[in-house]
Amino acid sequence: MVEIKDIVRNKLCTGCGVCVSEQPDKLKMVMNNEGFWVPQQTDGSTSVAVRVCPFNPKPEQSVLDEDVLANLFLPKDNKFDKRVGRYINSYAGYSVKFRDTSSSGGLGTYFFEYLLRNKVVEKIFVVAEKDGRYEYEWFDDVDSITKTSKTRYYPVTLERLFLEIDSVDGNVAVSGVPSFIKAIRLKQYYHPEYREKIAFLAGIICGGLKSKFYTDYLAQKAGVQGEYGYQEYRVKDARSHALDYSFGARELSTGEFKTVKMAKVGNTWGTSFFNAPAYDFSDDLVAELADVSLGDAWIKPYQDDGKGNNVIVTRSKLADKIVQDGLASGDLVMDSISIELFKDSQAGGFKHKQLGMKQRLKLQKPKMDFLPYKRARLLEKTPLEYTLVQRQRLITRDASTAEWQKHKEVKAFDSALEKNIKALNRLTRIYHLVQRVKNKLGFKTI
Repeated sequence: MVEIKDIVRNKLCTGCGVCVSEQPDKLKMVMNNEGFWVPQQTDGSTSVAVRVCPFNPKPEQSVLDEDVLANLFLPKDNKFDKRVGRYINSYAGYSVKFRDTSSSGGLGTYFFEYLLRNKVVEKIFVVAEKDGRYEYEWFDDVDSITKTSKTRYYPVTLERLFLEIDSVDGNVAVSGVPSFIKAIRLKQYYHPEYREKIAFLAGIICGGLKSKFYTDYLAQKAGVQGEYGYQEYRVKDARSHALDYSFGARELSTGEFKTVKMAKVGNTWGTSFFNAPAYDFSDDLVAELADVSLGDAWIKPYQDDGKGNNVIVTRSKLADKIVQDGLASGDLVMDSISIELFKDSQAGGFKHKQLGMKQRLKLQKPKMDFLPYKRARLLEKTPLEYTLVQRQRLITRDASTAEWQKHKEVKAFDSALEKNIKALNRLTRIYHLVQRVKNKLGFKTI
């Protein structure tokens, strides 16, 4: 029988912490030596807690996968797309009020303000800054909602959600990455009292979860010496384009806020630097089980605007009503876009999470005691040219964590990763070249 410690040992944990609420006497969340939150198991069986794990290798048929769960929690008359899952509509644009204080278009903050102001929920549980660091916090004050409006590429855990929710009066809303949203839905299935209590889920489109090492690395790249805090991962340049953003952090010894353009740092997403291994086993890029899924509008013309724009898909009638009310009041500036255009905005993520899944399972199987259950419809044949990219990306991902543990210093780390990055860049160029040829011949893969 699979235990939580087995999930952790096989690096199939993304740190959501929902398992702790199933057996709080036997589990607690700790940060491991690779910079991720994981549950630590004391004596005794935790097989009951495994049922709410999003990477459970043997789920019950009633909660088998995201498709089955979507049938339970989302409207039956929703449209369906192979990549996106069930949805109502797709949009691109921004919040007039929250755009300037957000990492992109401010749509997430707009949704939460609407829910609080209209008493749909009494509290929200979202990631926010606290004493220079970031963690999930409860909010019920509409006026302080902007504290929640920045993107955080820092490990956090939902552990407190189900340990504290019973003491919260009224309904709540929660934000999370796809695996966190799935864990919440599993909890709601096994504990139906939370289906109404958690009245709204906002899903964050996410291609990879970064460890604490990622922020340590970026802080040094920005020139920070020693301890840091109050980091910002998406410092926008309104005079430029959306991709031209910076990372910044406050050097605690001097109080100086130091920044570095991410273009100078390099492609830390394409290289999978400091990514959680478990997240490579998630084929859900766009939070298919949330009421609304929000991401960055990495498509023209929206990405040309340095002030930032979001793309979203609505999956519940409430979520779509919130958008329509915002359009009617002028609080939102949004275009209705096709689902194909929405998918184009996240094309790289879909390729990695779905097209590369079958190959990653094959590559990782010899290293693991078991693999998580995956949807058969997304186990697609990985083209040879992309197989090579996937293999090198896994090598680079693992090397990034190992080398940072060894050096904890930017220059030594960059030197140690140089060969891996060059190999990955070369294979990626070959892949793109082959894809261009295939596209011209009418053989588009994704």
